[in-house]
Amino acid sequence: MSSSVPAQGAPRPLEVTLLVSVFVVAACGLVYELAAGALASYVLGDSVLQFSTVIGSYLFAMGIGSWLSRFFDRQLPAHFLRIELMVALAGGFMPALLFLSNAYMPGAFRFLLYAMVGLVGILVGLEIPLVMRILKREVVLKDLVSQVLTFDYLGALAVSVAFPLLLVPQLGLIRTGLLFGFLNAAVAFWALWVFRHELRRFNAHAAACVLSVVALGLGFAMADQITTLAEDKFYHERIVLAASSPYQRIVVTNGRTGHKLFLNGNLQFSERDEYRYHEALVHPAMSAFGAPRRVAVLGGGDGMAVREVLKYPSVESVTLVELDPNMTGLFANDPAMAKLNAGALNSPKLHIVNTDAFKWLQSDEKAEAEMFDVIIVDFPDPTNFSIGKLYTNTFYSLLAQRLSASGYAVIQTTSPLVARQSYWTVATTIESAGLHATPYHANVPSFGEWGFIIASHRPWRQPAALPDGLRYLAPTTLPLLFDFPKDMARVPAEVNRLSNQVLVMTYEKEWGRVAP
Repeated sequence: MSSSVPAQGAPRPLEVTLLVSVFVVAACGLVYELAAGALASYVLGDSVLQFSTVIGSYLFAMGIGSWLSRFFDRQLPAHFLRIELMVALAGGFMPALLFLSNAYMPGAFRFLLYAMVGLVGILVGLEIPLVMRILKREVVLKDLVSQVLTFDYLGALAVSVAFPLLLVPQLGLIRTGLLFGFLNAAVAFWALWVFRHELRRFNAHAAACVLSVVALGLGFAMADQITTLAEDKFYHERIVLAASSPYQRIVVTNGRTGHKLFLNGNLQFSERDEYRYHEALVHPAMSAFGAPRRVAVLGGGDGMAVREVLKYPSVESVTLVELDPNMTGLFANDPAMAKLNAGALNSPKLHIVNTDAFKWLQSDEKAEAEMFDVIIVDFPDPTNFSIGKLYTNTFYSLLAQRLSASGYAVIQTTSPLVARQSYWTVATTIESAGLHATPYHANVPSFGEWGFIIASHRPWRQPAALPDGLRYLAPTTLPLLFDFPKDMARVPAEVNRLSNQVLVMTYEKEWGRVAP
């Protein structure tokens, strides 16, 4: 009796192409998983929580799909082809549908997110078992599992590197999803050709392949319109600039109150009242020092804080440490954006460093030269652990090492009214690093009551004068910023450490109470 398993030798063409399809299938499945996690982080915040829950749900759904594959007994190539087309459409269009859901049905976003993650996960979970059962006809059993898993893991590796560094920055999430939908459809076309003699309804399968590619092609061609449609509805104003980077989605709108900057959908400033925020952020520390010469600005890639720093003639150099080069490039080179910061990012006194501020502070190079009279810390709020590390006692200890003995650092510190516990957590954390913490607040209409904290080796003293031409601050009203009413007064708080990141959890809890 002859064996149905071929003898070992050089790989057959069908075996090779099947293994290549495994590579593609794995790559596509991981892209859909990463896209869902990224969108969940953009919309729901806390990237660690969102990626964890999305990945967990996706893997669970894949397990269900693998279990369901046992019920597919006959016509395996036909089942595989149909599943590839369903993955192509469901996974390919998932980012676009989630974008539109967030804009038009925000209350349904979470349900749709996990429904689509579950659907795509089940379909992807069906793919590999079916491929293995088809390959079993061509490959001896002892080589089957190792070959399939090798190509599966290689596909995952390729995408995990390309997704943040190449795909999202160049294509955006919507086009990235659709591109990999095309790849799933290409695998379906390959199955259509290779197994054409085994397919009972060849014409119907061919038509389904063609229609799927046409739908994906239309989606790809209209990706910009889909993005604009979703973002115009979400932001309620005309979008004048939009860009995706490996770090964030940057959107600038222009409406009756002027320009507004959004990062991952979160408002960063409004042209109408940004001067209140940036004057309050910069001048209490700068003026208290007297005549600062060396200044560092951490974050603040829009250049607004640098604009205020440059109002001091004594300043000889400003070092701007901004992670995202897209931000500094946009606000340095676009005429409308450069006008907002008065051309600050093109000042000869400015040196821009595009790197992570935590790593920059850890650098030992030129340690003595990198001492500053004033350090302005203008990071986004601690919505996730990657930002939360910039609010830890470890970070403030590094900051203290770069601050001159008579220098001041100032940290933007969320709202002491809405997020009272979070605000005082930052104050407690600064003090745990051996620094004096001087808290104050200002009213910025776009944000409400907003908090800041001055950190220093010596107690802060109120300055006798402020620069000319300020629109908000004055020497007579400055003391009012340091007076806290009862509903914003200090409360006991825990130190935010790298090992616990308690601030991120507290912040999410407090701001979640006021979320729409």
